[in-house]
Amino acid sequence: MKYNLLSDTGLFVSELCFGAMGFGGTGMWKNVGQTPQEEANKLVGKALDAGINFFDTANVYSTGISEEMLGKALGSKREDVVVATKVRGRMGEGANDIGLSRTHIRQQVEASLKRLGTDYIDLYQIHGVDPYTSFEDTLRTLDDLVREGKIRYIGASNLMAWHLMKTIGISENKGWERFKSLQAHYSIASRDLEREVVPLLKDQNMGLMVWSPLAGGFLSGKYKRDQQPEETSRRKEFDFPPIDKEKAYDIVEVMEEIAGNHKASVAQVALAWLLHQEVVTSVILGARKMEQLEDNIQSTQIQFTQDEIIKL
Repeated sequence: MKYNLLSDTGLFVSELCFGAMGFGGTGMWKNVGQTPQEEANKLVGKALDAGINFFDTANVYSTGISEEMLGKALGSKREDVVVATKVRGRMGEGANDIGLSRTHIRQQVEASLKRLGTDYIDLYQIHGVDPYTSFEDTLRTLDDLVREGKIRYIGASNLMAWHLMKTIGISENKGWERFKSLQAHYSIASRDLEREVVPLLKDQNMGLMVWSPLAGGFLSGKYKRDQQPEETSRRKEFDFPPIDKEKAYDIVEVMEEIAGNHKASVAQVALAWLLHQEVVTSVILGARKMEQLEDNIQSTQIQFTQDEIIKL
């Protein structure tokens, strides 16, 4: 396992991050995963044994259950790892139980701390843009929380390039904490990020955390033009994130060839491609089963030839 710097924080995080979105699995999240606590403990233990020190969740995942389960699974290992969570999504029926207002962030950071069983969050991320709250209010609130010691660093998720640049300008002008990372969808089948966001991240020395690196399982190797996925497939019920499937089928065929060269799985090749991208700080794994996690971890061992990179 390699460890990369998270922006200019001096904090080193593993090149693979364990994503806990599938813990619990209630409501809309049941199609992502329904991992019970006992299995969650085993998966987190395996991740720790493999050298993973970076764990990601969000308050909205199963309405807090994911955070609770991750906190329990980490247990006494909490001080040895970097924990990231998010705020923005709806957490109740009230008019103010959503968004990035000072009120909602203040309520949710306390709730996340309690659920995770910790007194600080390493990386606190906004889970998208709130069109009803100014970036100034959101950033000032996050800055206050850093100074209070409740969170260590701040990050963003799913923001466009101009959003990010605007927040950076505000933070620098006000002398507030600035976003140190972006969490975004990126895969060999979804490369829109390379147009504007990747150049910005490189220019501003921001970290990139990649979610859904296997495009919702499409790049796992089980999806082929002439073969329907198994009934338990995640995309069978939750066809997300959107991709150009015809192009993705072509990519999978090339990855199958390269996987054969390395005696690896197609999923390992898809993950390894991301690990070969200079801008990527950490790739979030959403494995629901032990065999998936074990397979994904082996992606760190693959080194492509220049010819293979060109083919991909």
